[in-house]
Amino acid sequence: MALRVSRYLMALLVTPAVAAADVPSVAVDIPPVHSLVDRVMGELGSPDLVIQPGASPHGYSMRPSEAAALDRAEVVFWVSDGLTPWLAHSLENLAGDAVSVELMEVPGTLQLEYREGATFESHDHGHDDHGHDHDHDHGHDATDDHGQDPHGWLDPANAQVWLDAIAASLANVDPENAATYRENARLGKADLDALIDELEAQLTDAHDGRFVVFHDAYQYFENRFGISAAGAISLGDASQPSPARIDELRDRVDELNVDCVFSEPQFNPELVTSVFGDTGVDTSIVIDPLGVELPLGDELYPQLLRQLSDGVARCGEATEAA
Repeated sequence: MALRVSRYLMALLVTPAVAAADVPSVAVDIPPVHSLVDRVMGELGSPDLVIQPGASPHGYSMRPSEAAALDRAEVVFWVSDGLTPWLAHSLENLAGDAVSVELMEVPGTLQLEYREGATFESHDHGHDDHGHDHDHDHGHDATDDHGQDPHGWLDPANAQVWLDAIAASLANVDPENAATYRENARLGKADLDALIDELEAQLTDAHDGRFVVFHDAYQYFENRFGISAAGAISLGDASQPSPARIDELRDRVDELNVDCVFSEPQFNPELVTSVFGDTGVDTSIVIDPLGVELPLGDELYPQLLRQLSDGVARCGEATEAA
């Protein structure tokens, strides 16, 4: 009798593991992509995150556990080699047999070029410019702002395109759960429609705010919601700014009518203070393109965009008060 009970208990323990094994092993690069994939997978599973929260994706050394996640992955979703130039090589070596989806190359994705210089007043990419050519150089030299800007997840319309691509890729690998993936993507897109309306309403009065960002990572968000940064302290790859770049920003603060400078939690705030600390510009607002301090999960992505919107709206409120 005891033997039969023991076998029954073992069967109960083994069954969930067998069911879980039917869902493909998935790896992703950054927390916002993790959130989108988690939304599509729903209760079926959750992806493994390769780049841990708080780390810069532009340069990263994987831990053994993260390399192991790539090695066992059947599907990998990642932004682009412009964001993580080191990851393409790792994918080839560790996940050569996996389905690799470079999200910035998904058809229908809005692509923008990096803006030039420390200040952006001459750069006009046009609101909602979805006709951008996909056939251009992906390289980005740290000394030059040319090339594709890879921070495309900060446009929720891109995220909607990616939800469909994520669902389609997972459905191809796991056809038994295809209907679930597609339905989760459909619901996720509807939620993003509501989020876009919410943020557009919040930012209606923020279009005249003048702000400088820590690094040039936010133009997809700016483009979507009709706002515009005056400049960036650092390049889009978050590399150390040159003295000439810092001098240009400091010299033009008054001319640009800058109201706020946004810092980021993963970078040293002393750089912001050294550039703008004695100019009277508000340096207290912190924004973040990755959701560093947000819990992983399907809610991270909308929370990330709300935090960005809140920061820009606060700057706009400070402008009105002045």
